[in-house]
Amino acid sequence: MAGFWLLQRSTAVRLSALYILLVALCAAFLVFYVTALSERLLNQQTRDSLVQEVLEVQRAYERGGINPMLRMLERRARQPGANLYVIAGPNGEILAGNVASVQPGIFDKEGWTGFPFRYQRYSETGDSVKHLAAGHVFFLDNSMRILIGRDLGEPTKLRLLVRNALMVALAIMGIGALVIWFAIGRNALKRIDRMSAASKKIMAGDLSQRLPEGRSGDEFDRLSSSLNAMLGRIEKLNEGLRQVSDNIAHDLKTPLTRLRNKAADALGSPDDDSRKIALEGIIGESDQLIRTFNALLMISRVEAGSIAAEMTEVDVSAIAADSAELYEPVAEEVGLTLIAEVEQGISLNGNRELIGQALTNLIDNAIKYSSESDGEKRIRVSLAKRDQKIVLSVSDDGPGVPADKRGEVKKRFVRLDESRSKPGTGLGLSLVEAVMELHGGTLELSDTNPLGAACPGLTVSMVFPVSNP
Repeated sequence: MAGFWLLQRSTAVRLSALYILLVALCAAFLVFYVTALSERLLNQQTRDSLVQEVLEVQRAYERGGINPMLRMLERRARQPGANLYVIAGPNGEILAGNVASVQPGIFDKEGWTGFPFRYQRYSETGDSVKHLAAGHVFFLDNSMRILIGRDLGEPTKLRLLVRNALMVALAIMGIGALVIWFAIGRNALKRIDRMSAASKKIMAGDLSQRLPEGRSGDEFDRLSSSLNAMLGRIEKLNEGLRQVSDNIAHDLKTPLTRLRNKAADALGSPDDDSRKIALEGIIGESDQLIRTFNALLMISRVEAGSIAAEMTEVDVSAIAADSAELYEPVAEEVGLTLIAEVEQGISLNGNRELIGQALTNLIDNAIKYSSESDGEKRIRVSLAKRDQKIVLSVSDDGPGVPADKRGEVKKRFVRLDESRSKPGTGLGLSLVEAVMELHGGTLELSDTNPLGAACPGLTVSMVFPVSNP
Protein backbone atom coordinates (compact mmCIF):
# COMPACT_ATOMS: atom_id res chain seq x y z
CA MET A 1 0.00 0.00 0.00
CA ALA A 2 2.85 2.37 0.82
CA GLY A 3 4.39 1.63 -2.57
CA PHE A 4 1.11 2.56 -4.27
CA TRP A 5 0.99 5.95 -2.56
CA LEU A 6 4.64 6.48 -3.40
CA LEU A 7 3.82 5.76 -7.04
CA GLN A 8 1.08 8.37 -6.91
CA ARG A 9 3.60 10.98 -5.76
CA SER A 10 5.86 10.23 -8.72
CA THR A 11 5.76 12.82 -11.50
CA ALA A 12 6.48 10.18 -14.14
CA VAL A 13 3.59 8.02 -12.93
CA ARG A 14 1.25 11.01 -12.84
CA LEU A 15 2.15 11.87 -16.41
CA SER A 16 1.59 8.23 -17.39
CA ALA A 17 -1.84 8.25 -15.72
CA LEU A 18 -2.74 11.47 -17.50
CA TYR A 19 -1.64 9.93 -20.79
CA ILE A 20 -3.78 6.83 -20.16
CA LEU A 21 -6.78 9.03 -19.35
CA LEU A 22 -6.26 11.02 -22.54
CA VAL A 23 -6.02 7.81 -24.59
CA ALA A 24 -9.20 6.50 -22.95
CA LEU A 25 -11.12 9.69 -23.75
CA CYS A 26 -9.90 9.68 -27.35
CA ALA A 27 -10.83 6.01 -27.72
CA ALA A 28 -14.31 6.60 -26.24
CA PHE A 29 -14.86 9.49 -28.60
CA LEU A 30 -13.70 7.29 -31.46
CA VAL A 31 -16.18 4.55 -30.46
CA PHE A 32 -19.18 6.84 -30.51
CA TYR A 33 -18.03 8.76 -33.57
CA VAL A 34 -17.39 5.66 -35.69
CA THR A 35 -20.66 4.08 -34.51
CA ALA A 36 -22.71 7.16 -35.36
CA LEU A 37 -20.94 7.58 -38.70
CA SER A 38 -21.55 3.92 -39.63
CA GLU A 39 -25.21 4.17 -38.67
CA ARG A 40 -25.65 7.38 -40.66
CA LEU A 41 -24.02 5.87 -43.74
CA LEU A 42 -26.18 2.76 -43.54
CA ASN A 43 -29.34 4.81 -43.09
CA GLN A 44 -28.38 6.96 -46.05
CA GLN A 45 -27.78 3.89 -48.19
CA THR A 46 -31.15 2.48 -47.07
CA ARG A 47 -32.90 5.74 -47.92
CA ASP A 48 -31.25 5.95 -51.34
CA SER A 49 -32.17 2.37 -52.25
CA LEU A 50 -35.79 2.92 -51.11
CA VAL A 51 -36.06 6.14 -53.14
CA GLN A 52 -34.84 4.31 -56.22
CA GLU A 53 -37.31 1.48 -55.69
CA VAL A 54 -40.24 3.87 -55.09
CA LEU A 55 -39.46 5.62 -58.38
CA GLU A 56 -39.41 2.31 -60.23
CA VAL A 57 -42.78 1.27 -58.75
CA GLN A 58 -44.31 4.66 -59.56
CA ARG A 59 -43.07 4.46 -63.17
CA ALA A 60 -44.57 0.97 -63.51
CA TYR A 61 -47.91 2.33 -62.22
CA GLU A 62 -47.79 5.27 -64.60
CA ARG A 63 -47.00 3.06 -67.62
CA GLY A 64 -49.47 0.21 -67.13
CA GLY A 65 -51.71 0.95 -64.22
CA ILE A 66 -52.26 -0.94 -61.02
CA ASN A 67 -51.96 -4.50 -62.34
CA PRO A 68 -48.35 -4.29 -63.62
CA MET A 69 -47.46 -2.51 -60.40
CA LEU A 70 -49.01 -5.26 -58.27
CA ARG A 71 -47.16 -7.94 -60.25
CA MET A 72 -43.89 -6.09 -59.69
CA LEU A 73 -44.53 -5.79 -55.95
CA GLU A 74 -45.50 -9.47 -55.71
CA ARG A 75 -42.38 -10.58 -57.59
CA ARG A 76 -40.07 -8.45 -55.45
CA ALA A 77 -41.75 -9.50 -52.21
CA ARG A 78 -40.87 -13.15 -52.89
CA GLN A 79 -37.15 -12.49 -53.35
CA PRO A 80 -34.75 -13.43 -50.50
CA GLY A 81 -34.06 -10.50 -48.22
CA ALA A 82 -36.90 -8.53 -49.77
CA ASN A 83 -38.01 -5.12 -48.57
CA LEU A 84 -41.36 -4.45 -46.96
CA TYR A 85 -44.21 -4.11 -49.46
CA VAL A 86 -47.67 -3.22 -48.16
CA ILE A 87 -50.86 -2.26 -50.02
CA ALA A 88 -53.50 -0.59 -47.85
CA GLY A 89 -56.90 0.90 -48.38
CA PRO A 90 -57.89 4.53 -47.84
CA ASN A 91 -58.63 3.81 -44.19
CA GLY A 92 -55.17 2.25 -43.63
CA GLU A 93 -56.37 -1.37 -43.61
CA ILE A 94 -53.75 -3.76 -45.05
CA LEU A 95 -55.03 -5.40 -48.21
CA ALA A 96 -51.89 -7.20 -49.33
CA GLY A 97 -48.20 -7.38 -48.59
CA ASN A 98 -45.49 -9.41 -46.91
CA VAL A 99 -46.09 -8.10 -43.33
CA ALA A 100 -48.90 -8.90 -40.94
CA SER A 101 -49.29 -5.45 -39.35
CA VAL A 102 -47.65 -2.07 -39.07
CA GLN A 103 -47.72 0.66 -36.51
CA PRO A 104 -50.97 2.66 -36.62
CA GLY A 105 -50.83 6.03 -38.36
CA ILE A 106 -48.17 5.12 -40.88
CA PHE A 107 -50.57 5.47 -43.87
CA ASP A 108 -51.97 8.81 -42.79
CA LYS A 109 -49.35 10.93 -44.56
CA GLU A 110 -47.61 10.57 -47.90
CA GLY A 111 -43.80 10.55 -48.09
CA TRP A 112 -41.18 9.34 -45.64
CA THR A 113 -42.40 8.01 -42.36
CA GLY A 114 -40.05 10.44 -40.59
CA PHE A 115 -39.10 7.97 -37.85
CA PRO A 116 -38.64 4.19 -37.58
CA PHE A 117 -41.95 2.35 -37.18
CA ARG A 118 -42.80 -1.02 -35.73
CA TYR A 119 -44.17 -3.89 -37.76
CA GLN A 120 -44.94 -7.61 -37.35
CA ARG A 121 -44.25 -10.45 -39.70
CA TYR A 122 -46.68 -13.23 -40.67
CA SER A 123 -44.64 -15.91 -38.92
CA GLU A 124 -44.89 -14.11 -35.56
CA THR A 125 -47.84 -14.15 -33.17
CA GLY A 126 -48.77 -11.91 -30.28
CA ASP A 127 -47.33 -8.54 -29.44
CA SER A 128 -44.06 -9.73 -27.92
CA VAL A 129 -42.04 -9.56 -31.14
CA LYS A 130 -41.79 -6.23 -32.93
CA HIS A 131 -39.38 -5.10 -35.61
CA LEU A 132 -38.33 -1.63 -36.68
CA ALA A 133 -38.32 -0.38 -40.25
CA ALA A 134 -38.10 2.84 -42.25
CA GLY A 135 -40.23 3.39 -45.32
CA HIS A 136 -41.91 5.62 -47.88
CA VAL A 137 -45.65 5.92 -48.44
CA PHE A 138 -47.28 7.19 -51.66
CA PHE A 139 -50.94 7.41 -52.64
CA LEU A 140 -52.50 6.08 -55.84
CA ASP A 141 -55.25 7.78 -57.81
CA ASN A 142 -57.88 5.54 -56.26
CA SER A 143 -56.71 6.61 -52.75
CA MET A 144 -54.94 3.33 -52.07
CA ARG A 145 -51.69 3.50 -50.10
CA ILE A 146 -48.44 1.83 -51.04
CA LEU A 147 -45.70 1.35 -48.40
CA ILE A 148 -42.19 0.35 -49.42
CA GLY A 149 -39.90 -0.06 -46.43
CA ARG A 150 -36.66 -1.55 -45.21
CA ASP A 151 -36.05 -3.50 -42.05
CA LEU A 152 -33.52 -1.76 -39.75
CA GLY A 153 -32.30 -4.92 -38.08
CA GLU A 154 -29.12 -5.22 -40.15
CA PRO A 155 -27.98 -1.61 -39.60
CA THR A 156 -28.72 -1.96 -35.91
CA LYS A 157 -26.76 -5.21 -35.71
CA LEU A 158 -23.87 -3.67 -37.61
CA ARG A 159 -23.92 -0.62 -35.33
CA LEU A 160 -23.83 -2.84 -32.25
CA LEU A 161 -21.07 -4.96 -33.79
CA VAL A 162 -18.89 -1.94 -34.49
CA ARG A 163 -19.54 -0.52 -31.04
CA ASN A 164 -18.76 -3.79 -29.30
CA ALA A 165 -15.57 -4.24 -31.33
CA LEU A 166 -14.41 -0.75 -30.45
CA MET A 167 -15.29 -1.27 -26.78
CA VAL A 168 -13.27 -4.49 -26.71
CA ALA A 169 -10.34 -2.71 -28.36
CA LEU A 170 -10.66 0.10 -25.81
CA ALA A 171 -10.68 -2.39 -22.95
CA ILE A 172 -7.58 -4.14 -24.31
CA MET A 173 -5.81 -0.79 -24.71
CA GLY A 174 -6.73 0.25 -21.19
CA ILE A 175 -5.62 -3.03 -19.61
CA GLY A 176 -2.36 -3.02 -21.61
CA ALA A 177 -1.67 0.58 -20.64
CA LEU A 178 -2.32 -0.18 -16.97
CA VAL A 179 -0.03 -3.21 -17.07
CA ILE A 180 2.75 -1.25 -18.76
CA TRP A 181 2.23 1.68 -16.42
CA PHE A 182 2.43 -0.57 -13.37
CA ALA A 183 5.53 -2.39 -14.63
CA ILE A 184 7.38 0.78 -15.60
CA GLY A 185 6.27 2.52 -12.42
CA ARG A 186 7.57 -0.28 -10.21
CA ASN A 187 10.88 -0.37 -12.08
CA ALA A 188 11.23 3.41 -11.81
CA LEU A 189 10.36 3.23 -8.11
CA LYS A 190 13.03 0.60 -7.47
CA ARG A 191 15.65 2.68 -9.28
CA ILE A 192 14.66 5.77 -7.31
CA ASP A 193 14.90 3.75 -4.08
CA ARG A 194 18.44 2.65 -5.00
CA MET A 195 19.39 6.22 -5.82
CA SER A 196 17.89 7.44 -2.54
CA ALA A 197 19.81 4.80 -0.57
CA ALA A 198 23.08 5.82 -2.24
CA SER A 199 22.29 9.51 -1.65
CA LYS A 200 21.76 8.89 2.07
CA LYS A 201 25.17 7.25 2.33
CA ILE A 202 26.73 10.16 0.46
CA MET A 203 25.02 12.67 2.77
CA ALA A 204 26.33 10.67 5.71
CA GLY A 205 29.87 11.47 4.51
CA ASP A 206 30.77 8.49 2.33
CA LEU A 207 31.79 10.30 -0.85
CA SER A 208 33.08 7.07 -2.37
CA GLN A 209 29.48 5.98 -2.98
CA ARG A 210 28.11 6.33 -6.50
CA LEU A 211 24.57 6.35 -7.85
CA PRO A 212 23.61 3.13 -9.66
CA GLU A 213 23.78 3.17 -13.45
CA GLY A 214 22.07 0.73 -15.80
CA ARG A 215 22.73 -0.22 -19.40
CA SER A 216 19.63 1.34 -20.96
CA GLY A 217 21.09 4.83 -21.27
CA ASP A 218 17.78 6.45 -20.33
CA GLU A 219 17.19 9.64 -18.34
CA PHE A 220 17.97 7.94 -15.02
CA ASP A 221 21.29 6.63 -16.32
CA ARG A 222 22.26 10.01 -17.77
CA LEU A 223 21.34 11.71 -14.51
CA SER A 224 23.30 9.16 -12.48
CA SER A 225 26.30 9.54 -14.78
CA SER A 226 26.28 13.33 -14.40
CA LEU A 227 25.87 13.16 -10.63
CA ASN A 228 28.61 10.53 -10.34
CA ALA A 229 30.98 12.77 -12.30
CA MET A 230 30.08 15.61 -9.97
CA LEU A 231 30.65 13.39 -6.92
CA GLY A 232 34.01 12.35 -8.29
CA ARG A 233 34.95 15.99 -8.70
CA ILE A 234 33.77 16.80 -5.17
CA GLU A 235 35.66 13.82 -3.76
CA LYS A 236 38.81 14.94 -5.53
CA LEU A 237 38.44 18.50 -4.25
CA ASN A 238 37.81 17.27 -0.71
CA GLU A 239 40.82 15.00 -0.91
CA GLY A 240 42.89 17.90 -2.18
CA LEU A 241 41.60 20.07 0.65
CA ARG A 242 42.50 17.41 3.18
CA GLN A 243 45.95 17.02 1.70
CA VAL A 244 46.44 20.77 1.68
CA SER A 245 45.44 20.99 5.31
CA ASP A 246 47.85 18.20 6.25
CA ASN A 247 50.64 19.64 4.13
CA ILE A 248 50.16 23.16 5.47
CA ALA A 249 50.29 21.85 9.01
CA HIS A 250 53.41 19.82 8.22
CA ASP A 251 55.42 21.91 5.74
CA LEU A 252 54.63 25.37 7.07
CA LYS A 253 55.47 24.44 10.62
CA THR A 254 59.23 24.69 9.94
CA PRO A 255 59.25 28.20 8.39
CA LEU A 256 56.92 29.46 11.10
CA THR A 257 59.23 28.03 13.75
CA ARG A 258 62.23 29.70 12.09
CA LEU A 259 60.25 32.93 11.93
CA ARG A 260 59.48 32.76 15.64
CA ASN A 261 63.08 31.95 16.56
CA LYS A 262 64.39 34.86 14.53
CA ALA A 263 61.87 37.17 16.17
CA ALA A 264 62.99 35.92 19.59
CA ASP A 265 66.66 36.47 18.63
CA ALA A 266 65.84 40.01 17.52
CA LEU A 267 64.19 40.77 20.83
CA GLY A 268 67.02 39.29 22.87
CA SER A 269 69.88 40.81 20.88
CA PRO A 270 71.42 44.01 22.33
CA ASP A 271 73.34 44.68 19.12
CA ASP A 272 71.54 46.78 16.51
CA ASP A 273 73.33 45.08 13.63
CA SER A 274 72.29 41.62 14.86
CA ARG A 275 68.75 42.85 15.36
CA LYS A 276 68.72 44.24 11.81
CA ILE A 277 69.98 40.95 10.40
CA ALA A 278 67.28 39.06 12.35
CA LEU A 279 64.58 41.40 11.08
CA GLU A 280 65.77 40.95 7.50
CA GLY A 281 65.55 37.20 7.97
CA ILE A 282 62.04 37.59 9.34
CA ILE A 283 61.07 39.60 6.27
CA GLY A 284 62.54 36.94 3.99
CA GLU A 285 60.67 34.16 5.78
CA SER A 286 57.47 36.23 5.61
CA ASP A 287 57.91 36.79 1.88
CA GLN A 288 58.35 33.07 1.38
CA LEU A 289 55.14 32.36 3.33
CA ILE A 290 53.27 34.96 1.27
CA ARG A 291 54.51 33.34 -1.95
CA THR A 292 53.36 29.97 -0.65
CA PHE A 293 49.88 31.20 0.16
CA ASN A 294 49.65 33.07 -3.16
CA ALA A 295 50.49 29.84 -4.96
CA LEU A 296 47.86 27.97 -2.96
CA LEU A 297 45.30 30.66 -3.76
CA MET A 298 46.15 30.51 -7.45
CA ILE A 299 45.82 26.70 -7.51
CA SER A 300 42.46 26.88 -5.75
CA ARG A 301 41.18 29.48 -8.20
CA VAL A 302 42.32 27.43 -11.17
CA GLU A 303 40.88 24.14 -9.86
CA ALA A 304 37.57 25.83 -9.02
CA GLY A 305 37.36 27.20 -12.58
CA SER A 306 36.68 30.73 -11.31
CA ILE A 307 38.84 32.20 -14.07
CA ALA A 308 37.65 29.96 -16.87
CA ALA A 309 35.62 32.85 -18.31
CA GLU A 310 38.88 34.73 -19.03
CA MET A 311 39.75 32.38 -21.89
CA THR A 312 40.78 34.14 -25.10
CA GLU A 313 42.76 33.31 -28.21
CA VAL A 314 46.41 33.53 -27.11
CA ASP A 315 49.66 33.29 -29.06
CA VAL A 316 51.52 30.42 -27.37
CA SER A 317 54.55 30.96 -29.60
CA ALA A 318 54.95 34.49 -28.24
CA ILE A 319 54.54 33.30 -24.65
CA ALA A 320 57.23 30.63 -25.07
CA ALA A 321 59.65 33.00 -26.83
CA ASP A 322 59.19 35.79 -24.26
CA SER A 323 59.61 33.42 -21.30
CA ALA A 324 62.81 31.94 -22.76
CA GLU A 325 64.21 35.41 -23.42
CA LEU A 326 63.32 36.50 -19.88
CA TYR A 327 65.12 33.57 -18.22
CA GLU A 328 68.11 33.41 -20.53
CA PRO A 329 70.23 35.81 -18.38
CA VAL A 330 69.21 33.96 -15.21
CA ALA A 331 70.37 30.67 -16.73
CA GLU A 332 73.69 32.20 -17.85
CA GLU A 333 74.40 33.41 -14.31
CA VAL A 334 74.44 29.79 -13.05
CA GLY A 335 76.36 28.48 -16.05
CA LEU A 336 73.44 27.09 -18.06
CA THR A 337 72.60 27.48 -21.73
CA LEU A 338 68.95 28.11 -22.45
CA ILE A 339 67.86 27.04 -25.95
CA ALA A 340 64.51 28.04 -27.41
CA GLU A 341 63.01 25.88 -30.18
CA VAL A 342 59.66 27.57 -30.76
CA GLU A 343 57.47 26.95 -33.78
CA GLN A 344 55.86 30.20 -34.85
CA GLY A 345 52.18 30.91 -35.40
CA ILE A 346 50.77 28.50 -32.78
CA SER A 347 47.76 29.77 -30.84
CA LEU A 348 45.00 28.27 -28.72
CA ASN A 349 42.02 29.28 -26.64
CA GLY A 350 43.29 29.77 -23.11
CA ASN A 351 44.39 32.10 -20.33
CA ARG A 352 47.61 33.93 -21.16
CA GLU A 353 48.50 34.67 -17.53
CA LEU A 354 48.10 31.07 -16.38
CA ILE A 355 49.99 29.55 -19.33
CA GLY A 356 52.82 32.03 -18.80
CA GLN A 357 52.90 31.32 -15.05
CA ALA A 358 52.98 27.56 -15.64
CA LEU A 359 55.83 27.88 -18.18
CA THR A 360 57.93 30.11 -15.91
CA ASN A 361 57.44 27.62 -13.06
CA LEU A 362 58.85 24.86 -15.25
CA ILE A 363 61.81 26.97 -16.40
CA ASP A 364 62.54 28.01 -12.81
CA ASN A 365 62.48 24.36 -11.68
CA ALA A 366 64.76 23.36 -14.56
CA ILE A 367 67.30 26.03 -13.57
CA LYS A 368 67.25 24.95 -9.91
CA TYR A 369 67.54 21.23 -10.52
CA SER A 370 69.89 21.14 -13.53
CA SER A 371 72.97 18.97 -13.36
CA GLU A 372 75.90 20.35 -11.43
CA SER A 373 78.31 17.91 -13.03
CA ASP A 374 81.09 18.90 -15.39
CA GLY A 375 80.35 19.50 -19.03
CA GLU A 376 77.87 21.52 -20.95
CA LYS A 377 74.56 22.08 -19.14
CA ARG A 378 71.52 23.02 -21.17
CA ILE A 379 67.85 23.85 -20.73
CA ARG A 380 65.61 23.55 -23.75
CA VAL A 381 62.22 25.27 -24.19
CA SER A 382 60.34 23.82 -27.19
CA LEU A 383 56.94 24.33 -28.76
CA ALA A 384 55.50 22.30 -31.65
CA LYS A 385 52.33 20.70 -33.03
CA ARG A 386 52.29 16.91 -32.89
CA ASP A 387 49.40 14.63 -33.82
CA GLN A 388 46.74 17.32 -33.54
CA LYS A 389 48.14 18.45 -30.19
CA ILE A 390 50.20 21.42 -29.05
CA VAL A 391 53.22 20.35 -26.98
CA LEU A 392 55.01 22.97 -24.86
CA SER A 393 57.91 21.37 -22.98
CA VAL A 394 60.91 22.27 -20.83
CA SER A 395 63.89 19.87 -20.70
CA ASP A 396 66.93 19.88 -18.43
CA ASP A 397 70.02 17.73 -17.80
CA GLY A 398 69.42 17.34 -14.06
CA PRO A 399 69.01 14.20 -11.97
CA GLY A 400 65.45 13.68 -13.21
CA VAL A 401 62.55 12.08 -11.37
CA PRO A 402 62.14 8.29 -11.00
CA ALA A 403 59.22 6.90 -13.00
CA ASP A 404 57.49 5.58 -9.88
CA LYS A 405 57.51 9.01 -8.23
CA ARG A 406 56.31 11.17 -11.12
CA GLY A 407 52.73 11.02 -9.93
CA GLU A 408 53.74 12.07 -6.42
CA VAL A 409 55.70 15.18 -7.42
CA LYS A 410 52.54 16.68 -8.94
CA LYS A 411 50.89 16.80 -5.53
CA ARG A 412 50.99 19.89 -3.35
CA PHE A 413 54.00 20.36 -1.02
CA VAL A 414 55.54 17.08 -2.19
CA ARG A 415 59.31 17.35 -2.57
CA LEU A 416 61.68 14.45 -3.07
CA ASP A 417 64.47 13.93 -0.56
CA GLU A 418 67.09 14.93 -3.15
CA SER A 419 65.46 18.36 -3.57
CA ARG A 420 64.99 19.26 0.07
CA SER A 421 68.15 21.38 -0.01
CA LYS A 422 66.79 23.49 -2.86
CA PRO A 423 64.54 26.52 -2.19
CA GLY A 424 60.88 26.10 -2.99
CA THR A 425 57.49 25.10 -1.65
CA GLY A 426 56.60 22.02 -3.72
CA LEU A 427 53.66 23.81 -5.36
CA GLY A 428 55.10 24.50 -8.82
CA LEU A 429 54.03 21.30 -10.59
CA SER A 430 50.69 21.33 -8.72
CA LEU A 431 49.92 24.71 -10.24
CA VAL A 432 51.01 23.55 -13.70
CA GLU A 433 48.79 20.48 -13.51
CA ALA A 434 45.81 22.59 -12.38
CA VAL A 435 46.39 24.92 -15.34
CA MET A 436 46.46 21.97 -17.74
CA GLU A 437 43.22 20.55 -16.33
CA LEU A 438 41.58 23.93 -16.80
CA HIS A 439 42.67 23.96 -20.47
CA GLY A 440 41.63 20.36 -21.09
CA GLY A 441 45.24 19.20 -21.49
CA THR A 442 47.66 16.92 -19.67
CA LEU A 443 50.98 17.25 -17.89
CA GLU A 444 53.55 14.59 -18.85
CA LEU A 445 56.95 13.84 -17.30
CA SER A 446 59.66 11.87 -19.09
CA ASP A 447 63.43 11.40 -19.24
CA THR A 448 65.43 13.87 -21.31
CA ASN A 449 68.50 11.75 -22.02
CA PRO A 450 68.66 8.14 -23.22
CA LEU A 451 68.36 5.25 -20.81
CA GLY A 452 71.62 4.61 -18.95
CA ALA A 453 72.87 8.23 -19.04
CA ALA A 454 74.59 9.54 -15.93
CA CYS A 455 71.99 12.31 -15.62
CA PRO A 456 68.71 11.25 -17.20
CA GLY A 457 67.32 14.76 -16.91
CA LEU A 458 63.64 15.64 -16.86
CA THR A 459 61.32 16.78 -19.64
CA VAL A 460 58.05 18.27 -18.49
CA SER A 461 55.52 18.62 -21.32
CA MET A 462 52.29 20.59 -21.30
CA VAL A 463 50.10 18.92 -23.93
CA PHE A 464 47.18 21.08 -25.11
CA PRO A 465 44.38 20.01 -27.44
CA VAL A 466 44.34 21.91 -30.72
CA SER A 467 41.69 24.61 -30.46
CA ASN A 468 39.78 26.13 -33.37
CA PRO A 469 40.16 29.92 -33.38
